[in-house]
Amino acid sequence: MLRKVSRRAGITKPIFPHTLRHCFATHLLEAGVDLRTIQQLLGHRSIRSTVRYTFVSSAVMARVESPLDRLAGLWEPVP
Repeated sequence: MLRKVSRRAGITKPIFPHTLRHCFATHLLEAGVDLRTIQQLLGHRSIRSTVRYTFVSSAVMARVESPLDRLAGLWEPVP
């Protein structure tokens, strides 16, 4: 069924049920859901199984803000 629907949608790459699971986890991560929650949702015993999704998402890396950047507006320069 999954392959039939993917062909109708114009997806040319091979697709398997695990592909949907992987996409689900990646989208959760990109939406800001923490790894521990994703681990529980996927039923992983080890956090190591869940951590592999962090290597996929560049969107998460792009949202990271340095704590030093937040300090910039907290003080005034000394004349």
